[in-house]
Amino acid sequence: MNIASLREVVSAEEWQLRVDLAAAYRLVAAYGWSDLVFTHISARIPGPEHHFLINPYGLMFDEITASSLVKVDQHCSKIIDSPFPVNPAGFVIHSCIHDARHDVGCVLHTHSRAGVAVSAQKCGVLPISQQSTFVLASLGYHDYEGVALRDDEKPRLVADLGEKNFLVLRNHGLLTVGKSVPDAFLGMYTFENTCRIQIDAQAGDELVQVNPKILEGMAQVMKTVTAGQGANIAWPALLRKLDREDPSYKT
Repeated sequence: MNIASLREVVSAEEWQLRVDLAAAYRLVAAYGWSDLVFTHISARIPGPEHHFLINPYGLMFDEITASSLVKVDQHCSKIIDSPFPVNPAGFVIHSCIHDARHDVGCVLHTHSRAGVAVSAQKCGVLPISQQSTFVLASLGYHDYEGVALRDDEKPRLVADLGEKNFLVLRNHGLLTVGKSVPDAFLGMYTFENTCRIQIDAQAGDELVQVNPKILEGMAQVMKTVTAGQGANIAWPALLRKLDREDPSYKT
């Protein structure tokens, strides 16, 4: 694809956000969480305009670049002209979260096999792994209401997420939010592994659950294990991984 670069068109801050978001799309594809061209990762552009970046609808996640990301307003109308379509229906979930949670810079939603499998289990996420302890400390559930196309679902989705960072969309998939793209991605990495471990463990013998007291104070535990850097402890290494394999996400 021959896509005109936007590097000299947008601000340096927006360009860096575009690079990070394009990297997140590539990483979601690399780790096997993508669903062809479906699902979305959205990022809020800093400023009072309520502008966002979202994927060009119809591109595989491993095709997405910084310049191909589409800039839209809160109604998913294009701000910068783009040859690619956008999917307003796919922005329903993202727009209401961005509108309600001003601390959220990125919303990441997947339909991964393990995520959907756990979302269909009545028990939900079980406290059976170290990974699950980070998720359970900030987890909500939202019941399935059909394909997310209707505005009237938004208040219920926002209420179910509340101030949490992880959300199981029942019979549908997983969702994470973060202050930044790296935060939302690292959250999903932990969430996805939590679900994969659970599905694998359920194929074996009786499960051993983590002591509920261990779930207390997990925010401080996360700060400690990441040396106070949060997702930034891993994000530069993930970018180096992409650069070794295919640096075109930065174009």
